[in-house]
Amino acid sequence: MASSFGGINTALTSLYAQRRALDVTGQNIANANTEGYTRQRADMQSQVGSISAAVYSKTDGLGTGVAISDVHRLRDEYQENQGRVEHGKSAYLTQATSAYNAIEDSFAEPGDTALAAQLHDMWGGWNDVSNNPQLAATRSTLLQQASTVADGLNTAHAALASQWSQNNTTLSAYANEVNTAADSIAQLNGSIVKAKASGVTVNELEDRRDLQVMRLSELTGATASPRANGAIDVFVGNSTLVSEFNTRKMEVSGADRLEDQGSDPTTLRWSDTKSTVQAGGTMGAVADTMSTIIPAISDALDSVAKNLADKVNTLHSSGFSKDGSTGLDFFTSSTGGDITAGTIRLGITDPDQVAVSAQAGTLDNTIADQMTDLGEAANGPDREYQAMIGQLGVASQATIRRGEIQATVTDQADAAREAYSGVNLDEEMTNLLTYQRGYEAASRVLTTIDSMLDQLINRTGLVGR
Repeated sequence: MASSFGGINTALTSLYAQRRALDVTGQNIANANTEGYTRQRADMQSQVGSISAAVYSKTDGLGTGVAISDVHRLRDEYQENQGRVEHGKSAYLTQATSAYNAIEDSFAEPGDTALAAQLHDMWGGWNDVSNNPQLAATRSTLLQQASTVADGLNTAHAALASQWSQNNTTLSAYANEVNTAADSIAQLNGSIVKAKASGVTVNELEDRRDLQVMRLSELTGATASPRANGAIDVFVGNSTLVSEFNTRKMEVSGADRLEDQGSDPTTLRWSDTKSTVQAGGTMGAVADTMSTIIPAISDALDSVAKNLADKVNTLHSSGFSKDGSTGLDFFTSSTGGDITAGTIRLGITDPDQVAVSAQAGTLDNTIADQMTDLGEAANGPDREYQAMIGQLGVASQATIRRGEIQATVTDQADAAREAYSGVNLDEEMTNLLTYQRGYEAASRVLTTIDSMLDQLINRTGLVGR
């Protein structure tokens, strides 16, 4: 049978529960603008009376108050995983777009001082030589224009090499950041598992851990899987980065220069197995930029330089200059090897060595005329360069459009996550009033029972005196 004092305990449990719920609501309000914070909810559960089956034990069937059974985060695991996936894709496309923009800026096409304009001026210089083959001034101007073209190719290659080196440095820095974040997650796993085993609420620790996992998703496209004990495992591609309390390390190996990429490719790999990391996110885009995008454009630019040198040298070496020279290459390599965009240079410096004639001792301008026609040749360097720039522009625009679409999808995923787990101040204010009224009502119950007991204890037996 319930004690006469049992009502005091019932009211007291309500006071404790309402106050705890008010504390949780205050925590939500205090962290409304905290990045990564997940709103919490205090779950109340009715306490039951004695359920003993003893012969002389009886109960009136009423409960014994209320208790906070749990303070849990309002977190949807599916939405969190979806958010990580979308953030990884968005980060990849954002970085790829940035890489394409940097490459386009290095070529600065179309422009009055860009390589296409420089080539056009050089062919115009050959036309001037064709019209006035006897003038040294036109040949001198041609050499200056040709030197500008070679310098333009050198500069474009140097810009690509510089961007490649910057990406290499960035990739190494990101690898260190991933390793640090993985260690932090493993440490948080340990703290969370121990705390949960002791019955301690660890919502804030789990928020910090989820924030780290989201950062890893943006950097590497990482995904996570929870364990029954409260820990989580983190995966990059099909490989494990964090397994409960243990981590693996990433490292960058291979070439340090764009020129060495072909013989010793730079790769992001696992330190233990030396196998390639199948990363997405920002690091995946950086790795692809270094291994695919920049080398492909650099190879195309080398092809333009070689095409230019081959066609000009073939004609020039077959012609005769004013001083009777023949067999001279107009363009050469600064290293003595194959001509590339990084090594091409002007092979002659004397205007009198510019070959303009097809026959020695004459100024018939045949070679100069043929040189002029190279600018419009279907298989000439100009057309090849224009095709390269066109392909670059198409790839850049496609990446930008994909990035814009992905940004919208990511925003929608974030909105869904925020609607479920974010703090709504209007809702929290309503909860404040609800728990405040509950606390006031429990206080009133306690006061009423106290008054009744006072009557029972202090007034009983006084009737008739």
